[in-house]
Amino acid sequence: MTAEQILEKLVGFPSVVGTPNHEIVGWIADYLERIGAKVTVLAGPEGDRSNLFATVGPADQPGYLLSGHMDVVAAIEPGWTSDPFRLQRNGTQLAGRGTSDMKGFLACALAALPAIAARPLARPLHLAFSYDEEAGCRGVPYLIARLPDLCAKPEGCIIGEPSGMRAVRAHKGKAAARVMLRGRAGHSSRPDLGLNAIHAMADILGEAVMTAKRLTEGPFDNNFQPPYSSLQIGTIHGGQAVNIIPEECTAELEARAIAGVDPTALLTEIESRLAALKARGFATHWEIMSSYPALSLAAEAPLALLMEELTEQTPLAAVSYGTEAGLYQAAGMEAIICGPGDIGRAHKANEFIEDGELFACVRMIEALGDRLAQ
Repeated sequence: MTAEQILEKLVGFPSVVGTPNHEIVGWIADYLERIGAKVTVLAGPEGDRSNLFATVGPADQPGYLLSGHMDVVAAIEPGWTSDPFRLQRNGTQLAGRGTSDMKGFLACALAALPAIAARPLARPLHLAFSYDEEAGCRGVPYLIARLPDLCAKPEGCIIGEPSGMRAVRAHKGKAAARVMLRGRAGHSSRPDLGLNAIHAMADILGEAVMTAKRLTEGPFDNNFQPPYSSLQIGTIHGGQAVNIIPEECTAELEARAIAGVDPTALLTEIESRLAALKARGFATHWEIMSSYPALSLAAEAPLALLMEELTEQTPLAAVSYGTEAGLYQAAGMEAIICGPGDIGRAHKANEFIEDGELFACVRMIEALGDRLAQ
């Protein structure tokens, strides 16, 4: 099957983040088993979602790993001119949900693998396809934890997020948190008898705003835009009516950290405010919804040099979006980003990928296979 034919099949699975994915996992597993790959389906703790790992070549030797996620964001944006879950050709463009982010890369890996699998390989090529990346890389940690049982430590991991087929050496880390406060409801004419949860949340939000301002003062990494870590309040919900003391309030915050900074640490001062609110009678709950570390690969790292040869382009120093690459690096493996498509098309109506981008990605993976052959 060609990359386009495979992409058509993959787009047809509405594998929206946070939903069951057994259909797309089953189809990919069957495809890989037919070409002789060793396939392992790794069920996640949710019970209705799985990661998938596959190998061609000798798994006990150090090889390379191609990483991608099978989930997509929901296609709820206005402006779609065709069914988001049916691949639509428009000239050289192939439109559909996930074409750039990132089923295009999955399709290229699957299209390139049969020819690679048919050759005598001295070193293996692995596929690691995850779930719920769009919810903050929730699925891939379970896959990474199993890697020592599945293969020798890979020499490098290529995460195929859309980068225009130019390798990328770094991205920021991220942590997202939810804080919930419960006070006491009552009539707004007697605020002395209630506990206003929105007023109390103002303490939390004020600390978040001050933290965000402090982060603009450094430390700095000029490879990023902006060149410092950042924090923002993303959502806030609470209250029923203007004349009711609000009993509950919930806010969600996000921190993004340059390399060398723990993104969860940027939220510590905000969480510390909860102790004072408890003392005032509020019930509080703090939850880290998702987190992943930054990626930082040196320009002279073997994987960076390899990708420069395979793509015939010098890798970019950094991008603003996050990926699973930082988690692979944190587990002791070299990791880099390189995939077809454009992140600027992701999460938008009429998301698309170009024919030439698919072709370039297949060619890159085939060139990697040449290096693994005997």
